[in-house]
Amino acid sequence: MPKTPVSRLLVVDDDATLMTALRNTLRDEGYRVMGVTSGAEALAALRTGSFDLVLTDLMMPVMDGIALLTGAVEIDPYLVAIIMTGHGSIPTAVEAMKVGAIDYVLKPIKLGSLLLALERALTVRHLRVKNAELEKSVRVRTAELETANKDLEAFSFSVSHDLRTPLRTITGFSEILLEHHASKLPADVRRHIELIHSGAEEMTELIKGLLAFSRFGRQSLSPERIDLEALCRGAFKELEGEYAGRRVELSVKALPPVYGDRLLLHQVVINLLSNAIKYSRPRDPALIDVGLAEIKGETGPVYFVRDNGVGFDMRHAEKLFGVFQRLHHAHEFEGTGVGLATVGRIVKRHGGRIWAEAALGTGATFFFTLPSSAEAAAELKST
Repeated sequence: MPKTPVSRLLVVDDDATLMTALRNTLRDEGYRVMGVTSGAEALAALRTGSFDLVLTDLMMPVMDGIALLTGAVEIDPYLVAIIMTGHGSIPTAVEAMKVGAIDYVLKPIKLGSLLLALERALTVRHLRVKNAELEKSVRVRTAELETANKDLEAFSFSVSHDLRTPLRTITGFSEILLEHHASKLPADVRRHIELIHSGAEEMTELIKGLLAFSRFGRQSLSPERIDLEALCRGAFKELEGEYAGRRVELSVKALPPVYGDRLLLHQVVINLLSNAIKYSRPRDPALIDVGLAEIKGETGPVYFVRDNGVGFDMRHAEKLFGVFQRLHHAHEFEGTGVGLATVGRIVKRHGGRIWAEAALGTGATFFFTLPSSAEAAAELKST
């Protein structure tokens, strides 16, 4: 019995006796078989019915096997075919394989050889159909993603223009009340207005973070050679306002250059250093190290940003790079839960990886990889 159940075969041979014998034999083997005695009949059958395989004689009057196969694959491009031929026509059979035949069998036909050829050919048929289904699925999914991206852009526009306007109104009027009328308000009312103002500002920051996360995921890349060491030192200086009045020491080891989009990698460094500054706030001094890590199995450079801050429980590490995911309460450390999600998205856009190791009370280390050659970066332009 064949491995592929109820496969439909079309047997074509101008010798009616041989065609009938093959048809009946293959039916006994469990196949569904139709037999015809000419190429024209075969093409008519293919147009009106569904077949998995054509088993055709090579040398036939009016329309030979090669002409039949040429027409058959136009009707069903996933169809497979096996040629039957005599010893003297093997070169012609090879030509037939160039136009679509999977295999050929020699006359007089041995059933064992034919069944093996059928099994191989039907496996190819199955793979062709599956591949076509996958390609169709990919096309459908791509179309869905394009639609989703357009919806996301529309949402971002709505967030940017429609939602931020009422928030500005809430923030503005609550500020007026607090600045000009606070002394006339009962203490509990003043406290309520302060909560309204604080909530509106927090929502504004959340919206800004969401817009940034969306923008960095869609922004086209312009890779170039970047001095990562200089980028880190420059970013730390930009963040002076976040550690003013504190003792925060930055150590940046010698780093090889990376290749990527300068604007986006600047955002990665800013977010990682800002994260280290924030969560090392209870430490004096706060220590931040940037360097290269030796990681077994990694073929390229692995960079790290390490701090001696409060750390986190590794049981929740998978949440780190999710949007709006936080491992500490907002009253302990401010933030929107978007910064690391943005970092993760940018690193992934560059073909890299990012992960973290930490322990409660002993700090955290963020590891990441980036393209280390111009050739690797060149591939990013097409993503």
